[in-house]
Amino acid sequence: MARRLGLLGALGAIGAAVSGCSATGVLNALVPSSTYRLRERVPYAGAASLPRQVLDIYSPVQSSPTPIAARPPLVVFFYGGNWRSGERADYRFVGEALASGGALVLVPDYRLYPEVRYPVFLEDCALAMRWAMDQAQALGADPARIYLMGHSAGAYNAAMLALDPRWLGARREQLAGFIGLAGPYDFLPIINPDTQRAFSWPDTPQASQPIVHVSARAPRSLLLAASDDELVNPQRNTLGLATSLKAAGVDVRAQVLERVGHASLIGAVASPLRWLAPVREEVLSFVGLAKP
Repeated sequence: MARRLGLLGALGAIGAAVSGCSATGVLNALVPSSTYRLRERVPYAGAASLPRQVLDIYSPVQSSPTPIAARPPLVVFFYGGNWRSGERADYRFVGEALASGGALVLVPDYRLYPEVRYPVFLEDCALAMRWAMDQAQALGADPARIYLMGHSAGAYNAAMLALDPRWLGARREQLAGFIGLAGPYDFLPIINPDTQRAFSWPDTPQASQPIVHVSARAPRSLLLAASDDELVNPQRNTLGLATSLKAAGVDVRAQVLERVGHASLIGAVASPLRWLAPVREEVLSFVGLAKP
């Protein structure tokens, strides 16, 4: 009981951490460092890579099999922060959570507002995703099991790459799945002032919305949301996207989880907070690493 109360007391700080504050170090300090191998600051745009066009690679410590069929799935995780904040190092707890479960995980940075606006951050994410597809086998992953994943604004980025053919073109066919956590997929008109600036509101095109790009060619999807989310409406966004995907014949699993909010939904993947919600279990099951 004392341990549980202590974790509850820390949840406020951790919630702020995963929302993009420097206090993310609190959560990162609570997770193991021996359950993965880390390769940092790998450029994904070649010799012309800009300072934020880099990513970190989290590899499972136990994985170096030769047969492709025995290799781990590759998960590319895009973090949130309302397209104006966030650093890949803030999300070590996500890399650890999935790598310790057997996945190879890439966490890219991408350019943010005010340096760029929509759609430039999607251009960066698409570059990172193409790099991941090109390098999957060399990294030791299974090139037939490549997944897009994101939380909040990062889930938007991942959804656009998975659904809108402008970004990956025919290479979308290489995706084994899309995982969206508390993502905004249908948010016009834009109310939030920071989001307005990032999307040049009111000149935001309808094509900026993931939900308008749903088709039968979308990858199978896992959509998770928090019942206590005051930032992104789970009914309109997560369940709305799930309804559209199902209507298009796409295999989709959608769930609104209790006891978590917008930030603690992603925080729940970390070992100290897994009792909050089965987020890690759902993700690992979706990528074929655990039973549901």
